Amino acid sequence: MIRIVLADDEALLRSALASLLPLKADIEVVGEAADGAAAIDVVMEHEPDVLVIDLEMPGMDGLDAVEVIRRRRPEQVILMLTRHARPGVLRRALKLGVSGFVSKAAHPALIAEVIETLHAGRRWIDPEISALAVLDDSPLTDRELDVLRETLEGSSVAEIAARLHLAEGTVRNYLSNAMHKTQTRNRREAARYARAREWL
Repeated sequence: MIRIVLADDEALLRSALASLLPLKADIEVVGEAADGAAAIDVVMEHEPDVLVIDLEMPGMDGLDAVEVIRRRRPEQVILMLTRHARPGVLRRALKLGVSGFVSKAAHPALIAEVIETLHAGRRWIDPEISALAVLDDSPLTDRELDVLRETLEGSSVAEIAARLHLAEGTVRNYLSNAMHKTQTRNRREAARYARAREWL
């Protein structure tokens, strides 16, 4: 029996998966969460074999929750559900240790099959999502994208440096490089430019 936690803010979809997944495979839903913060608590409480988590949720989103969970529980197997994955999001998710990516529109039988695949120690990425990553034309490095992502959140250079464990001068260099590559006048413009092109 594969023990899973479901984290999704869409109650209808969450309850449908909770009902259908056990019918498709040897899966037991041991906990549910409606947002990222609750997902962290439920995972810590139940220690599931697989966490199935939505990418976009109110408050703390799926990726931020995954970052905390992987710090506290590095062995946690994670399947991320998404309606549309931007290349930058896919890269960040893989870097955080997400094992699988599947569309929220996928049939429950496929989601159950992917859960089994991940539980067996393998990875699985939806072919369409994988194609997006291959087509990514971003000139920005992962670190430059990291500092722009923090800029979008409204963080100051000092806050970005503390969060990413970098020197403030290094953060300024990354921001300067990003502005040069995007031909923008300031870091907020560069961040908006990157988001508009779905690099973040």
